Amino acid sequence: MAKKFLSGDEAFAEGVRLARPQVISAYPITPQTIVVERLSEMVEEGSLESEFIHVESEHSALSCAIGASAVGARTFTATSSQGLLYMAECLPYAAGGRFPIVMMNANRSTALPWNIYGDQRDSISQLDSGWIQAYAENAQEGLDFALMSYYIAEHKDISTPFMVNLDGFVLTHTYETVDVPTQEQADTFLPAYETENELDIDVPKNLAFSAGPEHNYIFKYKEHQALLRAKSVIAEAEKKFAEIFGRQYGGLLETYLTDDADYILITLGSITGLCREIADSLRSKGKKVGVVRLRYIRPFPTEELAAAVKDAKAVGVLEKDISFGNEGTIFTNVNSALFRSGINISSYNFIGGLGGKNISHEDIAEIFDRIENGAEPVNFIGIEVSGG
Repeated sequence: MAKKFLSGDEAFAEGVRLARPQVISAYPITPQTIVVERLSEMVEEGSLESEFIHVESEHSALSCAIGASAVGARTFTATSSQGLLYMAECLPYAAGGRFPIVMMNANRSTALPWNIYGDQRDSISQLDSGWIQAYAENAQEGLDFALMSYYIAEHKDISTPFMVNLDGFVLTHTYETVDVPTQEQADTFLPAYETENELDIDVPKNLAFSAGPEHNYIFKYKEHQALLRAKSVIAEAEKKFAEIFGRQYGGLLETYLTDDADYILITLGSITGLCREIADSLRSKGKKVGVVRLRYIRPFPTEELAAAVKDAKAVGVLEKDISFGNEGTIFTNVNSALFRSGINISSYNFIGGLGGKNISHEDIAEIFDRIENGAEPVNFIGIEVSGG
């Protein structure tokens, strides 16, 4: 294992290299471009043996990945923002076809107004597409997700595409020290890809077929069940990963100071580190606060979240997303999980970071204060709203 000073994009590219994808379909878009640039360099220099295909659009990138996966190849692609939305037609094709494609998405605001900075509305808008969705906190986790995502997606009981999300610029372009495993370690963790879900002249089968009402819903039910089964495979993958690489993650979510917390902030992505810092500061002042980081949004950690917050007096959900005309989508998911688990506590939604707007120390401290003392159901950080 070697230590390298890498950006989040470069770290993820290193993880993909170690996974040995056989086909990479690439189209550039800020702030994702560095991932496919680095992979193209690896292919050119010979450190990665793969077919690198520079396609003409993001729609073509995912279409190409679907085609490659359909003939049994391990595939990778990457995108961001409008590029992900341009792929939207293909997302359910990949999921419905049970093609275990791995895609990195650099979270970035969507137009209009045009904006290249990071929020999470692009990926969260696609939660119903049938993909596993995970959110990295730092570059090291991004690299590790690149490996674990293939293990999970390609598992015979799952066979479902996997979208790994890194916050645009905050993670994609920020440099930090990263442990890069050896190829031998990666190969021990991730076996060569094998599947029966492929076109085969010797064993003909029909892929990407039509299905009428009597059968279509059964396929959709099986998709749903595969995502639910992914919970146990995620745990399996992380146990094996820890044994080989010595790094342990928390599964579907991670908790911080929640065992005795009265007030808990729930969030995802890179903002979590700042939330932990403020929690530490408030703890030193006698405030019993904690933080929950959602690592996976699909499958959603309903039972795990309920267990983490069941003894709290109130929770807040901080997210870089808004479902216009309602509330933040993560807030909706959290409230559903609490209701289904029979937990009746106050919950508040805090919307921030849209278009890359900074969320400060003071903002987080104020959020904790408002969780304790009460707030509107939906609150926009930094915008004072009065009247209707």
